[in-house]
Amino acid sequence: MNFRLGIALSGGGARGIAHIGVLKALEVYGIKPDAISGTSMGAVVGALYADGKTPEMILEIVKRYKLSSFFRWNLPRSGLMDTHKLYNTIGNSLTAKSFESLELEFHVSTSNLNSGDYTIFNSGDLLAPVVASTCIPMLFKPMGINGDAHIDGGLLNNLPIEPLKKSCDRVIGVHVNRNGRLDDVKGMWKIADRSFRIAIWQTVKERLSECDFVIEPTGVYDYGTFAFDKADKLYANGYAQAEKEILKLLGSFNLKKVMENKNKVSF
Repeated sequence: MNFRLGIALSGGGARGIAHIGVLKALEVYGIKPDAISGTSMGAVVGALYADGKTPEMILEIVKRYKLSSFFRWNLPRSGLMDTHKLYNTIGNSLTAKSFESLELEFHVSTSNLNSGDYTIFNSGDLLAPVVASTCIPMLFKPMGINGDAHIDGGLLNNLPIEPLKKSCDRVIGVHVNRNGRLDDVKGMWKIADRSFRIAIWQTVKERLSECDFVIEPTGVYDYGTFAFDKADKLYANGYAQAEKEILKLLGSFNLKKVMENKNKVSF
C-alpha cells in the first residue's frame, strides 16, 4: 500500500503567504503531499500548488495581487471588495478549471450561509469554491454556488483536515493566526479583526490536535490581514519555521547526512 501524506493550509489573509514557504521547505527535504486541503488564503495557495505551480511561481503570482484594485469606492450593499475582480485574478492564475484536472487531490472549505455549516468542495468547478473560501464577511460579497451563498471557509472550518483524514495516512496542519493574549485591541478594525480571529480559533484548536505534525509560523503574527506587500518576509518566515520543525523531526538522524541528501529525505 502506498503511503499518502496530506497537508491542511489554514486561512489568515496575507499571513497565508507563509504556506508557500512551508511548501518550499518541505520540497527541499523531499517531502511532497499527495493531497491538500485549504481555507481562504490556504485555499488559494493550495489550489495553485495542486495545479502544478512551484512555490516560487505561487509567490510571484501572489506578489502581483493588487488588493486595492478589489475595492469599490462607492457604498456597496453587500461588501466593500469586488468579487468579480478577485474571481478573474485567481482564475487567470489557474490552469485547471475543475478539481478533476488538478495534478493533486484538493479540497476547499467554505462557509454556507444558507445551511449554517461548512461545505467541502472537491469535485466539479474549481474556481467558484476557491474564490468563495476567500470572501471575508462584510468585505466581500458572498459567492453563489448551487443556489446557496458561500463565504470565507475560516468562519466554520479554518483547518479542513476531515477529507485528508479519510484519504491519507498522515496529516500536516499549517496554522498562521495568532491565538494568544493580545493587549492592544483598540479601534474598529482591530476589534473586528480580533473578534473574527477568536471565532476562527474555535474551529482550529481541536483539529490541530488531530494532526500528526503541526507547523505554526509564529513570526507572521505581527503582520496584518492585508499585508500583501510583505510577501517576501511572510514567505521566508514560513520556510524558516517549517525547516526548523522538519529538522526537529529528523533529530535522531545524522544532521550532516540529512543536509547533504535533503532531496532523499522522506516524511
